[in-house]
Amino acid sequence: MTELASKQRPKRPEFRNINAFKDLTTYRMTPAAWVSILHRASGGIMFILLPFIIWMFDTSISSEISFEKFKAAFNVGMLGLPGFIWKLVALALIWSYLHHFIAGIRHLYMDVTHKLSNEFGKSTALATLGLSILLTLALAIKLFGFY
Repeated sequence: MTELASKQRPKRPEFRNINAFKDLTTYRMTPAAWVSILHRASGGIMFILLPFIIWMFDTSISSEISFEKFKAAFNVGMLGLPGFIWKLVALALIWSYLHHFIAGIRHLYMDVTHKLSNEFGKSTALATLGLSILLTLALAIKLFGFY
């Protein structure tokens, strides 16, 4: 009887440990996984750049002289770094905010509506990535003075 019972039971899935050097290089992540990882990374970037955000806000509203100093940091540079580098830091902050905001709206919408299908997750992830990149490019063009 034990032989018959063992034949009727479905086979359990076999799990194995992954090899970080071999398996992770061939693993293909879904767009939803990329959005999730970038959501965490953008939150971390905003946290790390918080002193820069506070400096920008304080310098831009304190007085006319400090505002000119603020503009000079992006045009000429400061602390031995050219203005181009400071614009790139500001652009990283812009992307972080836009991506974090759009991905957060996506997560909230999925939580409220309980839409958890693979197709919906993929389409909203691609929309999140596309929209955040498109808005960042538009603001980069403005930041670097192309219009």
